[in-house]
Amino acid sequence: MDNSTLDGLREALKLSPNNIPLKQLLAETLLGMNLLEEAEVEYSSLLSLSNEPKVKVGLAKVFYGLGKFSACNVVLEEVIELGTTDASIYVLYAKGLLKEGAFIRASEAYKKALMLNPSMADEDLDSQLRQKEGFDAFDFEDDVDDRFLQKPKINFKDVGGMEAVKKEIELKIIKPLLHPELYKAYGKKIGGGILLYGPPGCGKTYMAKATAGQVNAKFISVGLNDILDMWIGNSEKNLHEIFELARQNAPCVLFIDEIDALGASRADMKQSSGRHLINQFLQELDGLDASNDGVLIMGATNTPWNLDPAFRRPGRFDRIVFVPPPDEATRESILKLKLLSKPARDIDYTGVAKKIENFSGADIDAIIDIAIELKLESSFEDGIPKPIETKDLLAASKKHKASTQEWFSTAKNFALFANDSGLYDDILSYLKIKK
Repeated sequence: MDNSTLDGLREALKLSPNNIPLKQLLAETLLGMNLLEEAEVEYSSLLSLSNEPKVKVGLAKVFYGLGKFSACNVVLEEVIELGTTDASIYVLYAKGLLKEGAFIRASEAYKKALMLNPSMADEDLDSQLRQKEGFDAFDFEDDVDDRFLQKPKINFKDVGGMEAVKKEIELKIIKPLLHPELYKAYGKKIGGGILLYGPPGCGKTYMAKATAGQVNAKFISVGLNDILDMWIGNSEKNLHEIFELARQNAPCVLFIDEIDALGASRADMKQSSGRHLINQFLQELDGLDASNDGVLIMGATNTPWNLDPAFRRPGRFDRIVFVPPPDEATRESILKLKLLSKPARDIDYTGVAKKIENFSGADIDAIIDIAIELKLESSFEDGIPKPIETKDLLAASKKHKASTQEWFSTAKNFALFANDSGLYDDILSYLKIKK
């Protein structure tokens, strides 16, 4: 491209100064022409209007080209935290880390890139890493399963409210690990399962991760896609390997999300493959072929009534814990946390928290997003970011209904008419309904 192209883009922007696609095209053009100082100005300006990952990655490339490696890495870390699967981003991140001398982290980022897309192998990067620490770009097949392993940095102090849930987990999981000799004296194994259930978006996964952090254990989080496979027998094999990974890394919290999809009632199944997977699941829970001592199994479901009754027998998921929507104090702390890094002014957190009763954590995210969209509309007029205020959050809360209400309408029927064992009494207590 020549200077006439740049001149044309700049002229167009004079007529529409806050046109995001136009500003992005100009920034990308400047980057492509290696006019890095000008590109930095355009990308920085664009970032005040758009928080898109593509804009951040463009700015990171500019920073890398200018030798601002620390800034490059900080920007890429924000993108990676959003859950990107773009291997090229990890390659750039690895290069930036290597420039800062963080060889181990650079190796991990490069491995992640190759796992996502083996064709992203970078000869120069591979050579530098191998020289620094004997790293072989393709020598990671043996630790592919370790992609599930985490060491959480959060614990119960980071979880607002949910005291009843914490108490149940402490009794079932934390006390046995702190006093193993007492449990062994009574012939009880350290381990077992807890099933967390409740409306979606209320922090079941976060609570499981905090549990692992509370006992300083490793954490393995798996979902439906990590286990199910189209080929007969492979799903059972995947499930077994995940349990084996947990056993090898005890003490370990193994968290299985959407457990109702893996452990649906066998009576409702027409295909034998689904029944085989459930049988395998039950065998792993029982530890028939290998001990589950020290493996703390936590499952999460929005629909516990769809789970096969065999999962609730003693020694399996014998404790079922209701995770309700956040209470008022928790809603207030969530609001403060979510708005911490955003332009906000004079927020009446207590007042807003009172107005959003029954809102889940995900619902609170949604109303903040709506409030931001409202502020962006007014910010486009002069290009100056306007701070979020109490009235914006209250207006947004009127546009978004609590997603938990639909769940409670279904759950109430099960609690009232299919609750002979008292399994769902906590739902009735929360709804203040007497049997």
